[in-house]
Amino acid sequence: MPDIVIHVVASALYAGLALHFWNTRWRAQSARPAPAATGLQAWERAAILVPLALHGALLYAELFARSDLRFGFAYALSAMLWLAVLFYWLESFLYDLDALQPPVLALAALAVPLPALFPGHIGAAYAASFEFRLHLVLAMLAYSLFTIALLHALLMAGVERRLHRKEGAQTGALPPLLTLERLLFRLVGAAFLLLTLTLATGFAFSETLFGRAMRFDHKTVFAVLSWLTFGLLLAGRQLYGWRGRTALRWTLSGFVLLFFAYIGSRFVLEVVLGRS
Repeated sequence: MPDIVIHVVASALYAGLALHFWNTRWRAQSARPAPAATGLQAWERAAILVPLALHGALLYAELFARSDLRFGFAYALSAMLWLAVLFYWLESFLYDLDALQPPVLALAALAVPLPALFPGHIGAAYAASFEFRLHLVLAMLAYSLFTIALLHALLMAGVERRLHRKEGAQTGALPPLLTLERLLFRLVGAAFLLLTLTLATGFAFSETLFGRAMRFDHKTVFAVLSWLTFGLLLAGRQLYGWRGRTALRWTLSGFVLLFFAYIGSRFVLEVVLGRS
């Protein structure tokens, strides 16, 4: 089966599942005060694995099975959303997070075909090295966890808004506020650790890979600013009990800075300016 067909099939399956969860979780539970069911059913959990496996096979073939590494903003987004779906799928074994299904799967549906449309560029010789690929994997893990954390923060804002409107403790498809808050800071903490390792490997391997010390270009500056932002969020939570809208603002700010560190800048170069 040609790769482009696999891209289309995986994207269509993600989109179909996103629509299914929208209809059965969001729309159905908005019409009924009490949800009929929570959490993933067995067939739904198995169904998510199908596009997840296809998507993962594509990424492995494109990023790791080749001797040369072709990469760009499209591959970064695709890998980030694949990991986000995987993390969500694993997280669903522990928590009922019905509200996350439509946005996570819909974003994955949009991300799958991007590498076929925007093939990026072939990396330099160092791109095939273990050090560079370790740095890359750590970065994608951090990106994906921060993506899930951002969705959690947005859901927290939705729950809080409903409670302030005196709609009561029942929030339909949305999980309890305290559950989301606890998960948010666990995700941010894990992602912050991965981002720390990403920056550390970048600095440590710079001399080996590039033959020079790490330069403070726009990617490094944005990444360090994002690291500082999330570090301050975790410190504010520990010292001052930050939560709610404060947590959302800091999470959104840190995510935007991290997004511009690589994906945003590569999009401008590859699509807007037409350069690799």
